[in-house]
Amino acid sequence: MNMDDFDFELPEELIAQTPLQDRTASRLLVLNRQTKELKHQQFSDIKSYLKEGDCLVLNDTRVLPARLYGVKEDTGAKIEVLLLHQDEENTWEVLAKPAKKVKVGTELLFGDGKLKATCKGFKDHGGRILEFSYEGIFYEVLEELGEMPLPPYIKEQLPEKERYQTVFAREQGSAAAPTAGLHFTTQLLEEIKELGVKISFITLHVGLGTFRPVSVDDIDDHQMHSEFYHMTQETADTLNKVKSDGGRIISVGTTSTRTLETIARDHGKFVECKGWTDIFIYPPYSFKAIDGLITNFHLPKSTLIMLVSALADRETILNAYNEAVREKYRFFSFGDAMLIL
Repeated sequence: MNMDDFDFELPEELIAQTPLQDRTASRLLVLNRQTKELKHQQFSDIKSYLKEGDCLVLNDTRVLPARLYGVKEDTGAKIEVLLLHQDEENTWEVLAKPAKKVKVGTELLFGDGKLKATCKGFKDHGGRILEFSYEGIFYEVLEELGEMPLPPYIKEQLPEKERYQTVFAREQGSAAAPTAGLHFTTQLLEEIKELGVKISFITLHVGLGTFRPVSVDDIDDHQMHSEFYHMTQETADTLNKVKSDGGRIISVGTTSTRTLETIARDHGKFVECKGWTDIFIYPPYSFKAIDGLITNFHLPKSTLIMLVSALADRETILNAYNEAVREKYRFFSFGDAMLIL
C-alpha cells in the first residue's frame, strides 16, 4: 500500500485551533465495524456504548512544557529547542532549530541563564544531545521557562497549559498529549466506573514520531521512532482478568493501542513490563489486545489514520472521515472524537 491510499480532502477551517471549554462537549462519531453503520453523538454519550465488564485503558503520560526559546551564548543567535526524551539525569535528546547552528560544544542560554545547555552530540534523525545545568529542580525550571509543544497545525496560543493535559496525566515525559484522553473529565470517569467498567492506566511517552512525517511512498518502508512505555502489574492483572471473563478492552487513543499491542505481541498476554516500542500498525494487521478504540480524527497520510484503518478497513475509515468532513466535525488534537467498536 502507498501513502495516497490514506489521503482525503480536509478543509483547513475544520482543523480545531482551540479546545472546547467543556471537555465532554465534543462530538462523537460512532462506527460499528461489523455493520459499517455511523452514528452522530456527543462525547458524553460514550457511556451508552460501554458496559459492565469492559475496561477502558488510558495513557497517563504528562506533557512537558518542552519547547524552549534561547540564544547561543557566544553570538546571541536565537535557538528553539524541543525536548524529546531524557537519556540521563541532566541529558536530553532534543530537536533544535535551526539545527545547523547547534554543533558539539555549542552553549545555549534560556531565561537569561536560569537554564543552560551544552551540545554533547548528534542523533541519526538530526536531533541533538544536550546536557543541562541549572539551580533547583529541573521540572520546576521547565514549568517556568517552557511552552507546551503544540502541533504545527495549531496557530492559536494556549492560555492555559493544563488544557493540553488529560485530567489523569501524572507520569512526566511526553512531547505531545495523548489527545483522545482530553475529552474525559474526572466526573465522566467516575460515571463510567459506576457502570461497572474498569479504568486502567498505561504509560507511553509520546516522542519524535508525532512530529515526523511519513516521507516514503511505500508504507512498508516507513520506520517508526521508538517511544518509552510502561505497564504496571496492577494493570496487567486487570486486563488479563477482563479478557478471561469475556469483557472488552477499549483503548483510549493510538498511544494506548500501540502499547497494548506491543505487549500482547511480545508476551502473548499482559505482563508488568517497560521498554521501547516502534510498532507500526497498518493494514492488514490482526489486533491481539484491543476490542475497541476511542480516538480523534487524524491527519491525511499519517501513521495514525493507517492504524485506525487496520482496525476498521481502509474504505470504511475513509468513508467515515468523509462523512465527518461533510458534517463539519472538528479535526486533530483539539477536535472531536471517534469510537470504533
